Amino acid sequence: MLDYVKSICNSQALDEVWKIHCDAMKSFGFDRLIYGYSRFMRENGLSPREDSLFLTMHDPAYIKRYIEDEMYFDAPMVYWAYQNVGAIGWDWVKNNLDQMNERQLEVVRFNQEMNVTAGYTISFAESSRRSKGSIALTAEAGTDQAQLDEMWREHGEQIIAMNNVAHLKIISLPHDTARSKLSARQREVLEWVGDGKTNQDVATIMGVTPATVEKHLRIAREKLGVDTTAQALLKMSLLNQIYTPKE
Repeated sequence: MLDYVKSICNSQALDEVWKIHCDAMKSFGFDRLIYGYSRFMRENGLSPREDSLFLTMHDPAYIKRYIEDEMYFDAPMVYWAYQNVGAIGWDWVKNNLDQMNERQLEVVRFNQEMNVTAGYTISFAESSRRSKGSIALTAEAGTDQAQLDEMWREHGEQIIAMNNVAHLKIISLPHDTARSKLSARQREVLEWVGDGKTNQDVATIMGVTPATVEKHLRIAREKLGVDTTAQALLKMSLLNQIYTPKE
């Protein structure tokens, strides 16, 4: 456990954190994971896919349907995670089938087809009402949920703690979403504006015209899907993509 925490804390990139975490979870019998996080939750529901971070080790066929086709919006365990904090076994699905609509039942059938049937979902506590993160830990194909629950009784608290450590590390690092990434110049212009510089100041510092500065800001706003430069700065800050070490 101590070696795991040290490795996670010393990691400097998402890929590194994710590999360490997946390897650790595999030792407990979880060979397929999906982690989702957003700082841009809507007041009435989940965050748009374009503003969400997903990390996964499921096969591409599953990811195509579940994430890219946005099936997760109707996933029963995602609904549970949005409403709760903590961990729960997937018997919850079986025990609540009579309360699910047709779209949710379609997700259940799809998961059965893909052998995503035994596992645990962990929903993380957040400090902002606009943020939410959760992870789905899928057990190896053929694992019975009762069998998994027995392992969880012995190791569940440790698994929850490890996932919380990984989550806290992940959200501290710069991360990309499905939206286009800003160029180095676009990010530099935003950083100067964040320092309180006017467009004329930025133009002088960077050796370009004010029109070029405004062009960079306009493209940055478009890529980030926002209306104002202030929103762009906030979004870049929430993604940990501003004032980062030089690449």
